Amino acid sequence: MAAHTILFDFTLDKDKTGGEKQRQEVAKVLRGELEHVFPQLELAYWMESPENGYFAVLHENKDTVVTVRIFQHGLLTLNVEYFLAEGKEPLLSFEVRTHRTLRLEKALALKLTAVRGQKLPALKRGDVSRYFPSSDERIIEYDIDKIVYEARSPFQKIQIMHSKTLGNMLLLDELQNIAESDLIYTETLMCRGVENYEGKEICILGGGDGALLYELLKENPKHVVMLEIDELVMQACNKHLSVICGDVLEKRKTDQYEIIVGDCVDYLKKFIAEGRKFDYVFGDLTDIPITDTPVGETWDFIRTIFEHSFKVLKPDGKYLTHGNGSTCTVGLRLFEEQLDLLRPKVKFATTKAFVPSFMEEWLFYQVTFA
Repeated sequence: MAAHTILFDFTLDKDKTGGEKQRQEVAKVLRGELEHVFPQLELAYWMESPENGYFAVLHENKDTVVTVRIFQHGLLTLNVEYFLAEGKEPLLSFEVRTHRTLRLEKALALKLTAVRGQKLPALKRGDVSRYFPSSDERIIEYDIDKIVYEARSPFQKIQIMHSKTLGNMLLLDELQNIAESDLIYTETLMCRGVENYEGKEICILGGGDGALLYELLKENPKHVVMLEIDELVMQACNKHLSVICGDVLEKRKTDQYEIIVGDCVDYLKKFIAEGRKFDYVFGDLTDIPITDTPVGETWDFIRTIFEHSFKVLKPDGKYLTHGNGSTCTVGLRLFEEQLDLLRPKVKFATTKAFVPSFMEEWLFYQVTFA
């Protein structure tokens, strides 16, 4: 069960909405067409203003609520909202057998002689979260059908949701992290088939979902140390995302790897003091921020990670990390400018992959000493 909101918008000739009288005529036509779908429609409230145009709230049996706005610039918006109980048929649907939504949009467009019009499938709110942002803040609807796990750790909100097409999906602070469908993400991050990890010493910063560690161990490295701050993330992924992490989160230490629960910066400082060096360091931490300037807590954290990571990297070693969506050109440019400021100087290459659970192309970085 969920609240359903269906959105329509129409672009009209400005002459039809420029004055109060014209907007009232449009509202009259609109109500006449709405009454074909909602025969018991009643007007609950309306108002007019020269600056903001016409606004009205209508309802049918105080159940279905319709809000209308007619702007003086020629834009008309219509929102229909109602509660759909479990097992009931949608009031308005895009299904071919009913066409009620399509017929309403077509009838309104014809009656209003609209320049253009569109309708959107119902937004469903209230039962499970379905809408999450892309990296450039577009709304993506997922086919989520249940919440598998939900908790708050001292560090973040942790959710694992089930998608019909993606499988179980990890979200941290309501942002997509990885799903059972996302092997391509891990393989692109580690440049599988390009890098040779056999006999190498590797450090993973973050990586609490266990996917990177699981895939790296298949490459027969000498040893992997993983620094993850959030124990609860690892427990949740071990139980609900074993498809991507296998059983590596079952143990904290074996001959092949060690998982250390703690702040990665503190342990990087410890490794620096000990003179410990790695062939590969993976930054599997926060995404590149979407900002206009490299200022703020997250950017400071990224610079701190850079500073310490390259101090534990062997001269011929490599730092591998994920960036952000390839459409986030400003954030990616700022990130690359931070790399250019590093001393000793570094050089970088990038790879891209379409990540199923992100529903977009993602950029990955491979950084070495120049």
